[in-house]
Amino acid sequence: MSVNPADSPVFGALYGTDAMRAAMGERALLQRMLDVEAALARAQARLGIVPPEAAAAITQAAMVDRLDTAELAASTRNTGYPVVGLVRQLSMLAGPEAGKWTHWGATTQDIMDTAVVLQVRQALSLIRADLMGLNAALGRLAYAQRHTVMAGRTHLQQALPVTFGYKVAVWLSPLITMQERLEQLRPRVEKLQFGGAAGTLASLGDAGIAVQRELGNELGLAVPDIPWHVARDGLAEAVCFLGLLTGALSKLATDVMLLMQTEVAEVAEPHVAGRGGSSTMPQKRNPISCEYILAQARGVQALVPQMLGAMAQDQERGTGPWQAEPLAIGQAFLLGHGALVQARVIAEGMTVDAARMRRNLESTGGLIVAEQVMMGLAPALGRGEAHHVVHHACDLALAQGLPLASALMQDQQVSARLTPQQVAQLCDPSAYLGSTQVFIDNVLKRISS
Repeated sequence: MSVNPADSPVFGALYGTDAMRAAMGERALLQRMLDVEAALARAQARLGIVPPEAAAAITQAAMVDRLDTAELAASTRNTGYPVVGLVRQLSMLAGPEAGKWTHWGATTQDIMDTAVVLQVRQALSLIRADLMGLNAALGRLAYAQRHTVMAGRTHLQQALPVTFGYKVAVWLSPLITMQERLEQLRPRVEKLQFGGAAGTLASLGDAGIAVQRELGNELGLAVPDIPWHVARDGLAEAVCFLGLLTGALSKLATDVMLLMQTEVAEVAEPHVAGRGGSSTMPQKRNPISCEYILAQARGVQALVPQMLGAMAQDQERGTGPWQAEPLAIGQAFLLGHGALVQARVIAEGMTVDAARMRRNLESTGGLIVAEQVMMGLAPALGRGEAHHVVHHACDLALAQGLPLASALMQDQQVSARLTPQQVAQLCDPSAYLGSTQVFIDNVLKRISS
């Protein structure tokens, strides 16, 4: 019976993805351990250490469906690790002659760490594919909405005009950086672990380095400069990356959720019948994807300190920190991928209400461009006096419910210098977008580069 909702048959539909469960689940880990054992036998057969027929028999036997999982669980409970029982069963399945060559020169942590790396390699490929898809969708959205003017908000209050395309580009820029980070970290994570009992490969004598190299080639993994049994920065970096990624996704989800509020209603998540509904309020369309992005992001970020704490490994084999890693790695990837897929759903199907954006923008009667008016009057009045005049006009507009342009024209200093048309132009939000288009172009160029 599952305890974590992300692993349950019902709640699991809300957390994570089936693809990541298949990559990071226990069944996959057992198969990856068998893959490493088989690859080790083949590598050693090429070097003349293991008979070729033994390597072939071990490879043929290395299938998770042939394991007795109940027996493996009993062995694991007794020894503290699954590898001893797994090797015993693999040796029996391979036959008495071939079986005596299994696990030659390896240690438990070699098999488990390398198996986890193989899982992580597949998991990072899943992350990469959906991150690229998300970024492409956000790029299209930023381009399509680059001229859609809306209220920019600071401290949840209308501040200055922006465009929705600019807002999307702000979401997109760190996610492009995440894609760059992912490419940079993979060589640091996707590394073979093979060092033997204490990391010296002493049991293989002069052949140790050759076996290590052949095993790396067999599995398509880089060979590290030294075994990393107690140097855990690679796996810790992978989980830290997931923390950063979900942090960036949280920004997108928070903004969309706020823009979906009934009183704002400028964007909406993709809608299908019944999605985001309430058991008592038929009108509700709740921001379900946003909510689960935020929930899963918090789950990932809670696991980051666990991985960082597990880096404090003692001597040549850790007593406890290593065992803490499996509690974090799989769940971090599962929740991280779940958040990413939800964000991609939003980006690919978001509804944008440009008319509502314009109405909200105009709801203050031009107050949102008070800075523009002040800067327009400053050459004639001086900045300080212009600030005073505009501030007074804003107070008048709020007190009497006037548009800012009307309030300004009641000031003699303004009416003596500017026509009503000029004042109206100063109060036009579309005329005060600064370098918005340049910034959007800067971000979009990073996608195409």
